Amino acid sequence: MATHSKRYEKAAALVDRDKTYGVSDAIDLLKELPAAKFDESLEVVVRLGIDPRKTDQLVRGAVSLPNGLGKTIRVVVFAEGDKAEAALEAGADEVGSADLAEKISGGWMDFDVVITSPDMMKHVGRLGKVLGPQGKMPSPKSGTVTPDVAGAVTEFKAGKVEFRTDSGGNVHAAVGKRSFSTEALTENLSTFLNHLGGMRPAAVKGNFFTKICLSTSMGPGIWVTYGG
Repeated sequence: MATHSKRYEKAAALVDRDKTYGVSDAIDLLKELPAAKFDESLEVVVRLGIDPRKTDQLVRGAVSLPNGLGKTIRVVVFAEGDKAEAALEAGADEVGSADLAEKISGGWMDFDVVITSPDMMKHVGRLGKVLGPQGKMPSPKSGTVTPDVAGAVTEFKAGKVEFRTDSGGNVHAAVGKRSFSTEALTENLSTFLNHLGGMRPAAVKGNFFTKICLSTSMGPGIWVTYGG
């Protein structure tokens, strides 16, 4: 049985698990709970009304949050020549091709996002078993397979967040830091939920969002209602 810290237990006691909060009220409450010793991320989990066994109902994409994520995003890029130089100028942490693929296949995973130009998929494709389970495999749907690798680097460095459904039909994403203002966090979360809501697969019947849970990295979850 999992045990929680005294700080977590104190925070959990302040949350009504039978209540569903509005977005701003939920964020205000999270910011009032006993804090961890670091600036926690604010994280949202959305349970979608999909059948995750059906590929036509799976959701994957990326969205730029207006107020960023409040953390350094480590981006690696598969590119050569002018595109590689442009990616480095845009702030990529590492750029390569076959050499980078070899480094990653050897166990190096010190990055958050992988971006590749389409012609480099010959190297990236072999990394599916390594990158896939971590949710880091590039995809055109999330804007991480693109001819404009420099533009993608700029977007992800500025706070573009990538997301995908897991095996249970949930989507998980960070939407900022606890230290952000309620207004900034509300804007980020609303932007994320609006974007996700617009990706509803045609095959889905009934409610697309079935449950929304908001929490800090080390805190209890709060049920959220959203009318967007």
